[in-house]
Amino acid sequence: MNNIKNVNADTKFNGKFRHEYKYICSDMQLAILKSRINGLIALDSHVGSSGMYNIRSVYFDDYYNSCLAENISGTDPREKFRIRIYNCSSDKISLELKRKVGGKTQKHSCPLSLEQFRLLIKGVPLPVNSDDPPILQKMCLQMRQRMLKPVVIVDYDRIPYVLKEGNVRVTLDLNIASSFDYDGFFSPDMSRRPIMPVGRQVLEVKWDEFLPDVIYHSLQLESLQRTAFSKYHLCRQFSMNGGIVL
Repeated sequence: MNNIKNVNADTKFNGKFRHEYKYICSDMQLAILKSRINGLIALDSHVGSSGMYNIRSVYFDDYYNSCLAENISGTDPREKFRIRIYNCSSDKISLELKRKVGGKTQKHSCPLSLEQFRLLIKGVPLPVNSDDPPILQKMCLQMRQRMLKPVVIVDYDRIPYVLKEGNVRVTLDLNIASSFDYDGFFSPDMSRRPIMPVGRQVLEVKWDEFLPDVIYHSLQLESLQRTAFSKYHLCRQFSMNGGIVL
């Protein structure tokens, strides 16, 4: 029997919060950083022979664009839902809830079937069962209550480095683009538009309790400045201003 009584907008999810620092880099800065950390941190085992993988996410927002407004204003806490795949494959489809609290981030996820994805991408809430993961229950409830629906696809290539100590991830994100080609979500040829100025990429540094000194010092560049960059925000802003990046 369907039952969504046990999940509401205030549902709490346990889990670690992580530090997450972001930087806008030139191609030259990225090349320098890559050369420094290549011998210090191992590449993620999922990258394959290319040394990178593609990440594609469809983000959801409500009728009032609340997630976008909260992102712009820096509301704390805030959260948003997305569905993510890797390398255009339907083998692993993940529903993710990303939360921002006190300047730190927390991410929860659950797997989706292809059938579930096809309904959600059309803005159709699933029949929720009490045995479903809490994240899926919460999203489907918000789709009913707040008219949550897909609003933009964010696509980019990632070079990911990982370090067990401190649970550190250093990622270099390239070719960031936005799209509304929901029908082509699994296609390598999905229609998309670059949203970054030419020669600009993104560095992200994430860790739990501590960032080892050797990693911290290797990432120091004189002109590198931390920013409150959001791929979601920029892709939404790009699409809502006729292709003009503000």
